[in-house]
Parts: sequence; structure tokens; C-alpha cells
Amino acid sequence: MDRHAQSILVVDFGAQYAQLIARRVREAHVFSEIVGRDITADEVRAKAPTGIILSGGPASVYAEDAYDLDPAIVGLGIPILGICYGHQVLAHAVGGVVTRTGGGEYGKTQLTVIEADSTLFHDLPLDLEVWMSHGDAVTQVPPGFRCVARTEGAPVAAMENSERRLYGVQFHPEVAHTPRGFDVIKHFLYEVCEALPTWTHHSIIETSIEEIRKQVGDGQVVCGLSGGVDSSVAAALVQRAVGEQLTCIFVDHGLMRLGEGEQVEETFRRNFPTNLIHVQAEERFLAKLKGVSDPEEKRKAIGETFIRVFEEVAKDLSDARFLVQGTLYPDVIESGTKDAAKIKSHHNVGGLPDDMKFELVEPLRDLFKDEVRAVGEELGLPEEIVHRQPFPGPGLGVRIIGEVTKERLDILRSADAIVLEEVKRAGLYHTLWQSFGVLPAIKTVGVQGDGRTYAYPLILRAVTSDDAMTADWARLPYEVLEQISSRVINEVPGINRVAYDISSKPPATIEWE
Repeated sequence: MDRHAQSILVVDFGAQYAQLIARRVREAHVFSEIVGRDITADEVRAKAPTGIILSGGPASVYAEDAYDLDPAIVGLGIPILGICYGHQVLAHAVGGVVTRTGGGEYGKTQLTVIEADSTLFHDLPLDLEVWMSHGDAVTQVPPGFRCVARTEGAPVAAMENSERRLYGVQFHPEVAHTPRGFDVIKHFLYEVCEALPTWTHHSIIETSIEEIRKQVGDGQVVCGLSGGVDSSVAAALVQRAVGEQLTCIFVDHGLMRLGEGEQVEETFRRNFPTNLIHVQAEERFLAKLKGVSDPEEKRKAIGETFIRVFEEVAKDLSDARFLVQGTLYPDVIESGTKDAAKIKSHHNVGGLPDDMKFELVEPLRDLFKDEVRAVGEELGLPEEIVHRQPFPGPGLGVRIIGEVTKERLDILRSADAIVLEEVKRAGLYHTLWQSFGVLPAIKTVGVQGDGRTYAYPLILRAVTSDDAMTADWARLPYEVLEQISSRVINEVPGINRVAYDISSKPPATIEWE
């Protein structure tokens, strides 16, 4: 069984919503993959997708540096849906007219469906609320197309050529601000592409187990276990696939939160019927990080040291040559691929050494975080694992901005524990994607007990998100912020002020490094 037997390619033209389009397709139980705007017709043909969606983007089709589409892709006979800029790119490619109207539309807009038998809009009201964000507009449909919807600022707000299975919409059907947008996407998937809703949590488990067995055979496997949802679900999948061939390795790198090492081991032994080796390696990691301040260098140093520890342990396990990692789709995208610029190297992707002796087993590599949680629930993992807030593999090493030292780790550990205690006490832990403290390696002046202090600030970070590809800063109640600040300053020596980060992603990232 091929988990990608039916797939939709989402061509990313630089839209902030490309990941959201991919998620909406998966919510319709069809696999989706994000690819770069420079993908060629030959590359598309090799992937053999069921359909293609062209995302929005910030450019004009007439700009000198405009993002374009390989025109041969349109001639492959594969169904295409263009969204916003993708709608204009499609129209421009097949002979339509795109012009700068001088007005543009931004935000909520009323759309009028003028062809009730339209494939995309059938069974929907003729007047719809949609979300627009465009300056240029399609003003004349390409030959063979018909205009099926319009708005005040977009004469061709939707177009289609059912014979060639080419469709375009100027609005954003993927966002929540377009209430019936998901219906439009499903019409394209099910009726135009004739895709079947086979991408389910059960099918993911079945195909993952099949792929793991095929890759591993009778070889010995080690899994880098952190105690988080990603590595735990990956371990559970591999354990179900190969049983006693799996040995989990929990490397305590000294960059964990307060009491976390003991908690991870206790939780694992209670829930996993497989071997666990617990390696204490704090001194080794701190030595590797000594004098290192650059975040990319930190991640690479941590990633390489992890691998070296795994390799040493594997020698005692009949030279196990397979390493399981809980790599997710956002990790791959953010670490930089041919299709995506590097935002930051994840220690388990861009931070891996070139001379690594392991062959990687990554059963979650195609999944978003919410899909991983659902798979974990399907596998029967306990809530304390499945709904644990994400914690970076490099741990507190990337939450200390600057050189990582034992002193700074101890300070941040104590402060971060207070943050989590108060968030849980307020009943907010499961409503937040992440909540944690960041310690910049700078000091600020303060006053305590009528005396001058010169100590670190703590940056409080709390965000809401669905998949970590985008995130919004959490509007924590003032009383919660006050309690955290008061406790941290009074209980943690070395900190004399607390600040709250109110930036969203984008333009910021969730973690500071």
C-alpha cells in the first residue's frame, strides 16, 4: 500500500497560507505535499499527483521577478486549482487577461456566483462571504473558460474549464474567514480530481508499519527517545512493526527541563513494552557547546553529539544500523529543502552530520503535529504523552540566547518550571501550543531589597497554533502574567525582570533560536 497513491501537490508561490492549503486538503483525508514554484513538468509527471493547487503569493504576474509556472504543467492533463496569485498565474499562462485594477480587495468580501451549475460552487448559496487579499485581478477569462463568480473588485473572481479540469478562484477558500471555502476545496478534490478520502489515521498506521518492515527487514533498530509526542509516536509505530528489534535510547543531554529526565524514563517504562537505555551525557554536551553562541552552530553541535552517542550505544546492539527519529513535515520545511528556504536547522534534519553511519527511519516525516497526535491516540498512547506541549530536541540549549553554561541552565530550568506550574494552575496548558521561558545572555539593572541588582531577564513566550507552521501570541490573563513575574523574580536567583513576547509567527518564529 502506498500512502501517496493519491496526492495533491501544493505549489508554493510564497504565500503565508501554503501550509494551510496543505492542511485543508489533509482534513479532507487526501494526502498533500508542498513543492516549490520552480517545479518542472517532468518532476510533476514523476510524482503523478491526483491534482495540483497553486497557492497565493505576494507578487504581480507582470513584475520583472514574478514567480511563474512551467507552462508545460498545464498541458499534463492533471486537474489544477489556482488560488489568489495562483488563479492569476493560471489565467496568465493560458491566455487570460490580468490587470491592476487600481483598487484591490482586502478582507471580507461579498462574492456572487453567476453560474449555479459551477463545479466548485454547486449546492452552495449564490451569495457567499469570502476572504480576499489582492491588487491585480483577472479581467478576461482565457479561451475555453467561463467566469462563474465575481465580486465588486474582481470581475473574474472564479473561472473554470471543466473539459481541461482547470479552475481558479481569486479568494482564499483555505482560511476560516471564508465560511464555505472548505466546501469549494472538497468539490475540487472529490469531483474534479476524483480523489478518495483514504488519508486517515488508521491508513497512516497501516502504511507506516508496512514501510518500516520493508525498510528494516530483520535488522536491529535504535530510536532516539526524548519523551515528547513525536519521538514517542515514532517509537510506538516502529515497536508495533518490528517488536523486539527496537531498542530506545534516551539521551539526557542536561538540556532538559526540571525533573524531566526521571519523568521521561518513568513514563516510558510504564507505557512501552520494549528496551530502554538511559544515557547520562550532560558533561559531554556542555563541553561541545562551550564557547558556542551562534544558534545554527548550537543545533549542529547538539545534533552531531546525539548521533555519536547513538552510534556508540549501537555497537553493543549487534551494530544496529537503523535510527528512528520523530521528524515531522514542518521540521523538513523549516530546515530548508529545494522547495523551501531555510528558516532554521532542526537538530534532527539540518543538524545531522554528513558522516552518520545510520540509515534513518522517519515514519512521521510527512505529518503535521496534529496528525501525529491523532496517530498517537489511535495507537493507544496516554494523554500525558500525546498532548504534551512540544519541546525542542536541543532543549534549553536553544532557549538560552548566547553561550550555554551550567549556571544559565539552572536559572532557566527553575524559571521555566514556574511558568509551567502557573500555566497549568490557570487551566491553560492544553489550550496553548507552547508556553516557556527564554533566557538571553544579557544582564539588566534592577532593584531588590533597596539594593542594586544586575541580573538576567526572563522572556515569557506563550503561543496558540494548530501545527507550528503559523502561531499567534497567547492573550494570557494579566493575573497569570503577574503571578509568573512575581514568582520568578522572587524565587529564582539571577533573574530581576520578566518580559512577555507578543510577536506572532510569521514574522517571528515560536522558539527564539
